[in-house]
Amino acid sequence: MFLGTNRGRKFGLFLSQKQGIICDKMAMRKQQHSIDSKVLNRIYGHRGGWVFTPAHFHDLGSRAAVAAALKRHKKSGLIRQLKRGLYHHPIDHPTFGRIPPSPDAIARAVASRYAVRLQPTGAYAANILGLSEQVPTRIVFLTDGPSRRVKVGQQEVVLKGTTPRNMATAGRKSGTMIQALRHIGQRNVNDKTLAILKHQLTRQDKAQALKDLRYAPGWIADILRRLAA
Repeated sequence: MFLGTNRGRKFGLFLSQKQGIICDKMAMRKQQHSIDSKVLNRIYGHRGGWVFTPAHFHDLGSRAAVAAALKRHKKSGLIRQLKRGLYHHPIDHPTFGRIPPSPDAIARAVASRYAVRLQPTGAYAANILGLSEQVPTRIVFLTDGPSRRVKVGQQEVVLKGTTPRNMATAGRKSGTMIQALRHIGQRNVNDKTLAILKHQLTRQDKAQALKDLRYAPGWIADILRRLAA
């Protein structure tokens, strides 16, 4: 009787442990399904073309759970991985096919991951303002963080560390104009250039441009002053 009772207790304990394991697995699957849905909702909450990192979902669950969700959505074809830790929700155009991610989207995702600021510069700044129709294959952003490079297909996005002075106008129209004019050069600025720039300035932009004159070279400061008049 003693052995029978002992065996019964062990069997009961075994069943209890097994049921506990099953319940834990079901709870984990339910939690993962919930995180999958939340990640999916956040992806769809942004417009197509969004570039993001796992850090954009860390408030939804653990790193492991988010990584597993992204892996599943990648396998389904909903998202694609540009490089380690960088993902893209692509747009499929009926005529042009899959649209590659924009340089701005890539740069913003990287900047968000490392909590740094950005300032378009060079040929890309000129293109943004309509001063050039050419989109360079190497797109450079100034940043107050470390220099980084991200290559997607034939296009390279470069975050170039720079001085606090160059970043003082980051995120403002005046900052992009300063960088674009530097790229164009004083000799190549004409009435058409000024007309294009002036058309884009709001009253608020003009007021800010006057405040930012001290961050521009002398000849660019003179142009900004004329545009803001």
